[in-house]
Amino acid sequence: MDLAYTPEEEEFRARLREWLAKALPTLPPKPSPEDWPGRRTYDLGWQRMLYDAGYAHVHWDASPTMRLIFLEETEAAGAPYVGAGFVGLLHAGPTIAAEGTAGQRARWLPPILRGEEVWCQGFSEPDAGSDLAALRTRARRDGDDYVVSGSKIWTSHAEVADWCELLVRTDPAAPKHKGITWLAMPMSSPGVVVRPLRTLAGSAEFAEVFLDDVRVPVANRVGEENDGWRVTMVTLSFERGTAFVGEVVACRRVLGELARTARENGRWDDPVLRRRLGRLNAEFRALWRLTQWNVSEAEASGGVPGVGGSVFKLRYSHARQELYDAAADVLGPDSLDLDRPWVLDRLSSLSYTIAAGTSQIQRNIVAERILGLPKGR
Repeated sequence: MDLAYTPEEEEFRARLREWLAKALPTLPPKPSPEDWPGRRTYDLGWQRMLYDAGYAHVHWDASPTMRLIFLEETEAAGAPYVGAGFVGLLHAGPTIAAEGTAGQRARWLPPILRGEEVWCQGFSEPDAGSDLAALRTRARRDGDDYVVSGSKIWTSHAEVADWCELLVRTDPAAPKHKGITWLAMPMSSPGVVVRPLRTLAGSAEFAEVFLDDVRVPVANRVGEENDGWRVTMVTLSFERGTAFVGEVVACRRVLGELARTARENGRWDDPVLRRRLGRLNAEFRALWRLTQWNVSEAEASGGVPGVGGSVFKLRYSHARQELYDAAADVLGPDSLDLDRPWVLDRLSSLSYTIAAGTSQIQRNIVAERILGLPKGR
């Protein structure tokens, strides 16, 4: 395993850093967190800038190491996060790139890269809990279409999405992991109803989605019928393995800001807090090295992250919560002020041990697929 960067990769880093320094000052003001149509326009505008500058390709056509450098540099420069485009760019897009047909890649990938279409993720269901394979949304074949009925929950950005990466059950008689199919569903289809959900932090980036006899062309199926669980594992490997890379960089930056704030407000005199921040510094340095390891492994195995992504996701989600708990210690009474930095981040961090697979699920994956322990009964 080689964690060093090549001269070509370092040249890419320098060129990207120079472009970011010129491009970021030209961005318009960022819309309110509650204005998702405005956020969609803003986020897709940034994606279009990346496309025009020749950097949009890094999500799929560049090596995993190039993607790592891209995420590291954009986060370090304070560039906009992918925002409303994150499902398309980091989950659905890479899955289609890895598993889709040539026609599917030609139809769906360019509009994502050009900042023209937004995707949402229709995986979780109200009655399935953490057991994603227990989904009940049905899809019956009717000629050249699937007719889909059911509901999804925690569907990211559904209210502004054009497409949904949708998991459906196509064979109710098959074992639950065997009868699932991965579909790309137009959100404008008749029978699709979206109801936004408001989070603890007051934003509404999630929604319930209700599907009533929605017709989805068979041509929109990625992978074979009833092979959707395998395709889903590809999606989740991207979600857990590389999608959080930029956030690790962000957490390391926040940690430095916390230390500076603690020195300014006198909290630095507390040796317990200093030890806590020091341990978190070591934690995030280790997570960054783990990220590099996962990227090296992905590069050696064709670009798809492996089960090491579950190790990363498990530890990162808890470390993020610990980071913002430490932020509350640094802020003291100000940690109750929603207008202060890090307060809303602390609320949103509570979801990280649930999103992209709960910590309990990640522990099962690590136990069974890495340690070789028997499955629980």
